[in-house]
Amino acid sequence: MTLAAAATLIPSPISTGCFRATTRRFSSASTRKMAISSEAAAASSQPPPPQQEMGGGIGSVKQQISRIFKTSLSATFPDESSTEPAVAVCTQKSGDYQCNNAMGLFSKIKGKTKEFKSPNAVGQAIVRNLPPSDIIESTSVAGPGFVNVVLSNKWLAKYIQSMLLDGIGKWAPVLSVPKAVVDFSSPNIAKEMHVGHLRSTIIGDTLARMLEFSNVEVLRRNHVGDWGTQFGMLIEYLFEKFPNWEDVGEQAIGDLQEFYKASKRRFDEDPSFKETAQLAVVRLQGGESRYRDAWKKICEISRREFDLVYKRLGVHLEEKGESFYNPYIPEVLEELTNKGLVEESEGARVIFIEGQQSL
Repeated sequence: MTLAAAATLIPSPISTGCFRATTRRFSSASTRKMAISSEAAAASSQPPPPQQEMGGGIGSVKQQISRIFKTSLSATFPDESSTEPAVAVCTQKSGDYQCNNAMGLFSKIKGKTKEFKSPNAVGQAIVRNLPPSDIIESTSVAGPGFVNVVLSNKWLAKYIQSMLLDGIGKWAPVLSVPKAVVDFSSPNIAKEMHVGHLRSTIIGDTLARMLEFSNVEVLRRNHVGDWGTQFGMLIEYLFEKFPNWEDVGEQAIGDLQEFYKASKRRFDEDPSFKETAQLAVVRLQGGESRYRDAWKKICEISRREFDLVYKRLGVHLEEKGESFYNPYIPEVLEELTNKGLVEESEGARVIFIEGQQSL
């Protein structure tokens, strides 16, 4: 799941009508505050009704309101069972939430029945079929069928009291996905993390925490760049400068950033070194122990630097870098070849995508 895709799953708690309604009520006159306090005291002695049982994954207020309207829509328009409630925070002072299905439904049923002569009539019918609920204080229909909902003071008081006593976990939205993959941070081994990696780390961790709060199992993936041509370059430069690098240890590499820059200059300026480095990549990917050991040491040094940043930010990640997928490549290539998707092109095995031109 991309960061953008994950973001669309999570409703913002700041923008919900419940918080707006609560703020409006508690910022009113002191007599109003006293009334709510007394309602909270009265509510504390009464258990919530079954459909609002605490801690049962009831979801956000918007989701609870949507379920109520779904019942009404199904009863009012049984032939339009696929219609989902269009519930949003009410932007006017006439309510806390608003159901906006009437106009869309009217355009579908117009000419099919004489029961509804306008979108407003559709809105009135939706209100009449709303099931009893302690969430809703009152409803009204405005203009072309907009159904405004005012939340119950008693219900608000009861749930705010529950939040204070038991925490906010029960307010977590109920999302449609049980598991999500959030791929973030993803720096390159042997290079410094730059601001783009930090941005991805912070946004990704934020989304992961919000999903986890919503009881979604989150796979926090750090797809580091730990495979490819640059490692042939680094390893071959290490072997050239320190033939017995294992005896010298990390001192052979020293500052990894400077070591990378020096090997890159050699790679760009010396054709013979470039060819040797490219062969080193083949040996590394082929599993030769000497090359694998050098690769592991370079990755280890780089990871320690990354971990200092993650520790300071309080971010937890599970690394699944490019090298993680190396053992699976032959099997995938075999399957794709058997399906006739792989072609030979200029000495390489490629997959041409219909409608896309090669560069």
